[in-house]
Formats: sequence, structure tokens, C-alpha cells
Amino acid sequence: MCNNYRLEVDLASIADYLGELDVAVAVPEGMPNVPAREDIRIGDTAPIVRSVEGARGAGELVNRRWSWPGAGGKPVYNFRSEGREFTSHRCLILADGFYEFTAPVEPGQKRKTKWLFTLRDHPWFCIAGIWRSSADGEAFTMLTTAPGEDIAPYHRRQIIPLPRERWIDWLDTRVPAREVLQVLPKGSLPATRVYPPPSAQGSLL
Repeated sequence: MCNNYRLEVDLASIADYLGELDVAVAVPEGMPNVPAREDIRIGDTAPIVRSVEGARGAGELVNRRWSWPGAGGKPVYNFRSEGREFTSHRCLILADGFYEFTAPVEPGQKRKTKWLFTLRDHPWFCIAGIWRSSADGEAFTMLTTAPGEDIAPYHRRQIIPLPRERWIDWLDTRVPAREVLQVLPKGSLPATRVYPPPSAQGSLL
């Protein structure tokens, strides 16, 4: 499951685009000062748009920690979505890519192979998440489901990038989660091998 993702797109342009989709984004703590980041890892602070309870088309752009402490202190950075409704504390996790890791593919390679997934038809996207308060403060986690055709060759689970028309629905906690949390069609999430660098860009498993 995803333990590493990327966000290099300017937040102001993201907020403007969300406004064009009728999502009114407030910044109650001021616009987060977030540099472009190739690698966001578990425990890092990153921007999310969290739902405003009882309001449709409204969200709050804030910086929060990725993962909260779970049983035994292990970080909860991914959370299974099946059979749950998530009637509060939903959020959109802003990203322009996410990574998965597989067994080494090159002879003599010691580290796992790293793959970058991006959205085919847009420079950034939103991942379905939830947030909560914890002993370490407010934090978020990514929701997961059974993999679609793009992710299945790489992992037995996947996070849930949402189509643009579903962003406003995910922020509206009155919309049933099962209507929103679906995988994207085949071909939506092309993969590029990041490590080791491929001899030809876009090489797949």
C-alpha cells in the first residue's frame, strides 16, 4: 500500500481549480506554505482539504500529519474502506503522483523497484482520505480498496484517487461512501519506473 507520494503543484492554483469545480476552499490557518516535494513520507506534514460538516461544496485547506498512532504505536497511514461509511471527517489528499514498490527487477539490484503513478488526463489529483484527532494532534490517512487493473500488477491493495466529478461528493458526508469510493478505469494511472531508472521512459512490469 502507498507509503510515499508526491506533490509539486502550486497550492494556490489547486485552490483556484477547486473553486472552478464549485468547491469553496477556506484557509482557516492561512495558505499553507508548502514547497514542491518529490517524496512525502509517513509522518510528514502535507496539505489536505477537509470536509465542513453539514455543508456541500465547502472545504478547508490545512496542513496535517500523514498518519496517526495505531495499536502498538504503529502509524495508521492507510485505512481499509470496504464496509465503512465515513459519515464525518472526510478529506481530499492533494497529490500529483504516488509510489508503489515491487521486488527488484534488475539483476543484482538490492533495493525494491520504485514505480510512480500519475493521472493520465490531469497534472494533479485528489486521494480519498479521512482525518482525526490523536495524541499527536490532527492527522490524516489514505483510504484503500481492492486494486483496479492499473495497480493490480504492482500491489494487492490500492489507494483511491477520485475522479474530479466526485471530489465535491466526497467532501459531502451525506453522500454514501460506496457511491464515491471506486477505482478509476483501466489506463487512468500510468506507471513509470523511478528506481532503478529505466532504459526507456514508461517501462512497465
